[in-house]
Amino acid sequence: MPAKGSRGPWLWPLVLALIGIALLLNNFLLLNTFDVTTLWPLLLVIAGGAILLRGDVLPITEGRTFGITRGSVESGTLEINSGEVDVTIRHLQQEGRLIAGQFALHTRPALQVQDTHAHLKLNRGATPWLSFSDWEMGLSRDLPWSIFISTSLGQVNLDFSRLIVQGARIGTGFGDVRLSAPMEAFEPISVRSACGDIHFTTAPGSATQIYVRSTRLFNVRVDENRYQLIEPGLYRSRDADSSAKLIEVYISGTFGDAYLT
Repeated sequence: MPAKGSRGPWLWPLVLALIGIALLLNNFLLLNTFDVTTLWPLLLVIAGGAILLRGDVLPITEGRTFGITRGSVESGTLEINSGEVDVTIRHLQQEGRLIAGQFALHTRPALQVQDTHAHLKLNRGATPWLSFSDWEMGLSRDLPWSIFISTSLGQVNLDFSRLIVQGARIGTGFGDVRLSAPMEAFEPISVRSACGDIHFTTAPGSATQIYVRSTRLFNVRVDENRYQLIEPGLYRSRDADSSAKLIEVYISGTFGDAYLT
């Protein structure tokens, strides 16, 4: 059964239907002297538009759900190289599980456990190239996570608001990043996008210090009611609780904008 929320296979059936209609009209001489074969560049236009809008061209969208129990694990590392597949991460509602969610067809996180530390790896290179289902997963809320995510063409949506983060590094080639700050982070969080926007949200009461490396092609849009400019390129949350631990975030990009909300 296809996983919930997977992309619908609308592209190529639509293209085939249009080509069939054009060929029928041509066979019945309803297109007069028009040569249908001159329309082939339109296939490239449609395919390119699909990549920009959806991140994939082929209609294979089937995914599978998975779940791994926590057992004696007390800390975890999640390493994701998703290529052109979108990634969504959130917290798990259900206790007793280490990770659960949806992955691309025939792919399951590679798991290694050493003592009480679990290392999970999802690699697009190990995934069948026809599998384009989004990767959506929830992480256990009561242990610290080290998170490493990279994409070449894909969106990254990270809701860390109910997670404990040891540290995180997120990088995208072509694609936006949406990140909600964790409730606690022991090491800095680094976010970079070569071509895309970065949306960063801080929960009320958290103490967040954000370093943004802006350029002429990568600008910063700041909600001044939420963040105070300390010095050029350095922002701090205004409504931090006195007992909140400081979270450091480093944001940079080449083409796009950073939004602090």
